[in-house]
Amino acid sequence: MFYLRLAISALRSLDVHFLRTLLATLGVLIGVGSVVACMSILEGATNKVVRNLSTLGSRLLFVQPAIARIEGRPVGAAQTLTVDDSFLMERELPEVISAVSCEAFGQANIKYFQKSESYNVIATTDEYFKIHDYKADFGRVISRTDSMDESKLITCLGSKVAEKLFGGMDPVGQSVKVRNGAYRVIGVLEPHGNVGFVNADECVYIPIKAGLKRFFNRRWLTMMTLQVAEDQDVDEAKKAVEAVLRRAHNIRVGQEDDFEIMTQEEIMRQVNEMTAIFKIVFYSIAGISLVVGGIGIMNIMLVSVTERTREIGVRMAVGARRGDILLQFLAEALIISLVGGAFGLLLGVMLADLLDKILEGMFATEITINVVITAFLTITVVGVCSGIYPAFKASRLDPVEALRYE
Repeated sequence: MFYLRLAISALRSLDVHFLRTLLATLGVLIGVGSVVACMSILEGATNKVVRNLSTLGSRLLFVQPAIARIEGRPVGAAQTLTVDDSFLMERELPEVISAVSCEAFGQANIKYFQKSESYNVIATTDEYFKIHDYKADFGRVISRTDSMDESKLITCLGSKVAEKLFGGMDPVGQSVKVRNGAYRVIGVLEPHGNVGFVNADECVYIPIKAGLKRFFNRRWLTMMTLQVAEDQDVDEAKKAVEAVLRRAHNIRVGQEDDFEIMTQEEIMRQVNEMTAIFKIVFYSIAGISLVVGGIGIMNIMLVSVTERTREIGVRMAVGARRGDILLQFLAEALIISLVGGAFGLLLGVMLADLLDKILEGMFATEITINVVITAFLTITVVGVCSGIYPAFKASRLDPVEALRYE
């Protein structure tokens, strides 16, 4: 009952200066809205990355060119990772590596008569489809023979690519233009969604040898994906692959590798490090808004203490204790913070929903229970911290001096 009367009394005091209270609440509202929106973005982005990485499988190694440097300055990717390296893996590590796929990534306009869209182009081998368990919905996927033939201008389409270019028509046997070359469609993949950071349904697949020669006009790969045998340790397999590649690339002892080998755990660790950096940046920006809102509450409470000095003296004269005065002003600051926080949470949800629509296809913002709890804990702390000094100042007033205050 005491706390109910305390809350009612605080609300009446705040209602006397409604506009002032509203402006203080607005500062907290903006701060909490910013925090909730930032947290929802980070939650959605992080969860999407984690889900995408989980689709890769934990027994894969990803080999990609290292950054080439001249006199310590980065000048692009090293151009030493080739298809021959994949043959070397198959020959020297048959018991360690169960499958090796070569990959080169690019982008091009894919055209069928008047329909034209830009899609990711992946030049790869038959092993790529086995590693990721891609199966053809129509026709077939790229075979080993196709992969090794430099003149084989064929393509396998992702399900969404086929749908957009051909509608409901069977595309197998038709020709599409990939940049300036005419490629015969041999198959359409089953819908697969995201695999890692690539949407398999929105990709066009071509044989690696023909792709490197005719599409990319180069010899080096963007990446090799290696599947570790079931009975082998992933870390040991990584060391074995590193040793083979160092010998193949004539890298001497003490020299840096011209390639990088990553496991799923290492990629996840990098993602977590990047997420931590983004959290610091986002929360620092949002925290500034909360600090400004807290300063606004403190300022208004200090003004209120000054204006109500005589009231405080009267209350003390009729028996109010210093603790009662302190709780009254602390309750007022907390109410401002909680009301602003509640509307701020609503604003944050609205901002997250708006961003979800704007960034559709990139990631979905997520409002979790952790976001809500963190938001309310934050506004409670802001309310208490902002109100503690004015409340303490009010409680320490001398009753006699307060009654004389004009």
